[in-house]
Amino acid sequence: MFEFRFGVDDLAATWFAYSPLQETVLGLRARRWTGYYPEQQPWIAGWQDRYETLDTELLDALIAPNAFVPDFLTPRPLVPRPDFHAELARQVATPPEVVRADVLAAYVDAGNPLPPVLAALIDDPAELAARVAETLEAYWTRCLAPVWWPRARSVLEADLAYRARLLAERGAEGLFADLDGRISWQAGVLRLIDTNPAVRALGTSVDVAGRGLVLIPTLAGMGAQTDITQDGPPLITYPARGKATMAEGLAGRPGAAGPPPGLVGLIGPARARLLMLLAAPACTTELAHRLGVTPGAVSRHLGALAAAGLLDRTRQGRRVLYRRSGLGDALTLRKP
Repeated sequence: MFEFRFGVDDLAATWFAYSPLQETVLGLRARRWTGYYPEQQPWIAGWQDRYETLDTELLDALIAPNAFVPDFLTPRPLVPRPDFHAELARQVATPPEVVRADVLAAYVDAGNPLPPVLAALIDDPAELAARVAETLEAYWTRCLAPVWWPRARSVLEADLAYRARLLAERGAEGLFADLDGRISWQAGVLRLIDTNPAVRALGTSVDVAGRGLVLIPTLAGMGAQTDITQDGPPLITYPARGKATMAEGLAGRPGAAGPPPGLVGLIGPARARLLMLLAAPACTTELAHRLGVTPGAVSRHLGALAAAGLLDRTRQGRRVLYRRSGLGDALTLRKP
């Protein structure tokens, strides 16, 4: 069990962030444990040809058999919405001795041998970090950034908006109780109980001590987790609310249903398709990517649907997220 002990001011310094680098690294788990990530499988199938052009031996080696990853691969975000390349630069700058220790902790200390590609580089950790960064950047650029990340970012943004409302309405106790079943809060102590015996054996007590606790939603978590060394600033990742919607409406997804004929007759095929896609929040650019049309065309349809009361809008910084309203949900229901 991990315990995070809060002082008087520590709760005020608790904040939320998401990390594109963390999603890139931890998302590799979905390739190995397909049953835990069904919503990611259509995406993985869609970019398989591009994935095979990468250094797949190294990418596959970044996830240990027990699902651990070396902690240097997922540095704590410094801002709520970090840039992927800025995070990658911090990863490359990790001191070589930390890189080596983190790799050994994820594999050898947990009772697993190093994969050959890591064993060949472990005594040159600076080169290992550089090669990992180069490979992750190629993976990001070719597979994730064009379409997957805009969709993922919308789900993560929606989670942050939901948590902010929850904190305002129910306070810290309600917020922590809603994050994950592994997390509990009592008398200024946040507890995380992992179901993995290997992780439980690493459990410790951590004083937040003015450093601030960062809570990170992820699409790649099988439950709330923290870093396995606890040498750095305290953090907890937890499954993002709405992650199961990642494949909804995805072109080519097995079993994906089109809009009901009556809805098409009422508002037209383009707007009906948009309404079906917006069971989960999305922005104009993401919707344009998914439909293969211009952002301007999508924007006009979104404006009409919102004016009719079928969509709700939420602003997140410079972006506007759209989601079906209650009326929109009712219109998308299929009649028996």
